[in-house]
Amino acid sequence: MATEPEPQPVLSPLTSAAIFLVVTVEDGGEQTARELLADLAGLTRAIGFGAPDGKLSCVAGVGSAVWDRLFDYPRPAGLHPFTPLEGPRHRAVATPGDLLFHLRATRLDLCFGLAAQIMDRLRGSVVVRDEVQGFKYLDVRDLLGFVDGTENPVGPAAREAVLIGAEDPRHAGGSYVIVQKYLHDLDGWNALPVEAQERIIGRTKATNVELDEDDSHVALNTVTGPDGEEQDILRDNMPFGSPGRGEFGTYFIGYARTPDVTEQMLRNMFLGTSAASHDRILDFSTAVTGTLFYVPSADFLDDLPDAPGSGTAAGATVGSAVGSTAGSAAGSAAQQASGPPSVPAQAPVPEPAPASAPARSAADGSLGIGNLKRSTPS
Repeated sequence: MATEPEPQPVLSPLTSAAIFLVVTVEDGGEQTARELLADLAGLTRAIGFGAPDGKLSCVAGVGSAVWDRLFDYPRPAGLHPFTPLEGPRHRAVATPGDLLFHLRATRLDLCFGLAAQIMDRLRGSVVVRDEVQGFKYLDVRDLLGFVDGTENPVGPAAREAVLIGAEDPRHAGGSYVIVQKYLHDLDGWNALPVEAQERIIGRTKATNVELDEDDSHVALNTVTGPDGEEQDILRDNMPFGSPGRGEFGTYFIGYARTPDVTEQMLRNMFLGTSAASHDRILDFSTAVTGTLFYVPSADFLDDLPDAPGSGTAAGATVGSAVGSTAGSAAGSAAQQASGPPSVPAQAPVPEPAPASAPARSAADGSLGIGNLKRSTPS
């Protein structure tokens, strides 16, 4: 009987500290990147061994532009460049990223130690595009003052929402993740009455009770399938900032079995729906990054496919690990394959050059999408 592939720790609970590291691989750095990916689990164990209560983990993602440079193996079905969106008032920018490292622990020093080891191995072979240190804020609130952690799927529902199954058997046990770095305009936000903030978010500020507001942030991030069932993603958003620089933000990171669901949420936010021209939280927010990654299974990283040009048939080394798992992951591919038919998906576009955010004050910013609806507290 075929065994289910072991996923990376994408389903681990949110912790009190995190580091998000996005890099691009330089020409000639492919082998160094491959060796680091193969050794990542061992590095994580080594750094975390002396502090088992620290719950150190690391998830690695691979971007569309680098996949064919690293692996002689079929591409994941949903892997494509992040699709930028130009809405009537706001933009979701696309920015470069070949590798994502999502480090989590109950102590920032553990994340820092592992990030240092990763960069020690990669330095000279990659360019760092973004590095963010996230933290738990007060009683699990974002920097806008609202509770951040309500309705992430848990248990079997989380595996169903996040892990690829029989719809792409070569990549069963993997996942997709979209990251966006948002900066908050706290001066503008705090100038609003609390009641106005609550209508924009779709929850009460003090008690976190959901409100019936069709054009709220919560409502726009509720996506249903053809049969009316709600489609979930797993959010691990974290606040970050620098009071001295006037920088306050939320790092959005959403894992899903297919990128279609998260992309539909973004279209609702930036392009609007019949109920709203856009998500009003974007009037106080700026998305300054946007990248899509595929997260291979742990088995895939433990036994990497051959490098391009190695002369070995594609997939030979990982066939036993991920190629024989058709039907092993729970869930329906049809249910997860698309968003509502009323809002058509946009076609992928070529990987763009880094884009700059719309001009705003130094304190500009934004809330990670949907984090008030579903992010899980640590």
